[in-house]
Amino acid sequence: MPYSELLADRVRQVLNEKKVNYLEKKMMGGLCYMVDDKMCVGIVKDDLMARIGTDNYAEALEMDGAREMNFTGRSMKGYVFVGAEGTDMYDDLSNWIQMALDFNPMAQSSRKKKTMK
Repeated sequence: MPYSELLADRVRQVLNEKKVNYLEKKMMGGLCYMVDDKMCVGIVKDDLMARIGTDNYAEALEMDGAREMNFTGRSMKGYVFVGAEGTDMYDDLSNWIQMALDFNPMAQSSRKKKTMK
């Protein structure tokens, strides 16, 4: 199943209103929004994926629509999936994106793979 184009448009709107420079990348069957060359938020099917870090992780899991990101059968601490009940309202979506943006300066970027020449 492809990712939600409607949610993608809404995420773009929030990022543009916040005047965030971002790059969109298709990955893992979804769409990822990179900020400062680091994964910040994304969309997998109809869910928002937010990279919020571990400090607010337990508290975030108590919020409407949030659940741990379990992509490969293993929980990824610091990442959450947020279903529609947590993103339907503009303010809720904006708050999730802001949490990810607040964590982004502390996030580590993935290592670039060296290409063979």
